[in-house]
Amino acid sequence: MSNSAVAKRYAQALFELAQQKNILAEVGADLNELTKIVQESPDFLTLLNAPKFSIERKKQMVAEIFAGATPEVLHTVQLLVEKKRVNEVKLIANAYAELAAKAQGTADATVFSTRALSAEESANISTTFAKLVGKQSLNITNEIDPSLLGGIRVQIGNHIYDSSVANKLERLKRELIG
Repeated sequence: MSNSAVAKRYAQALFELAQQKNILAEVGADLNELTKIVQESPDFLTLLNAPKFSIERKKQMVAEIFAGATPEVLHTVQLLVEKKRVNEVKLIANAYAELAAKAQGTADATVFSTRALSAEESANISTTFAKLVGKQSLNITNEIDPSLLGGIRVQIGNHIYDSSVANKLERLKRELIG
């Protein structure tokens, strides 16, 4: 079984449990925090993979480090330690985030603009483009790109909606030149 399939199974199980208990956001936040720790401190995974410590000691360390986490996330990480799959943490967190976003009718979008967008502009873009992709709302990340000259370019998954001045000029150039 591939790593991504394993991660998806763990994420699916955790997602279903979180959904039953109505704690999708809390579990998501805990998984984000866990991912952040793993990224900032690669030694953490090395420690959890070290044969020097017993499985029980590793589970105890996880319980101490993640004492504030939801029991579901804590038990999942302890299970990963026990099954020697702790390296799957990031993939599980990503798969969980996808499942949660799908269930909540949201998607991530990157909006490229020549200046920072106001909260109102972000909300309008979210509402407008969410309808286009069949979602309730979009989680907007704004990136500044002066090369656009004006307008915006919105990327949602693999879809790009480009209404920038630079793109319009490029299309006009192609039409005129042939």
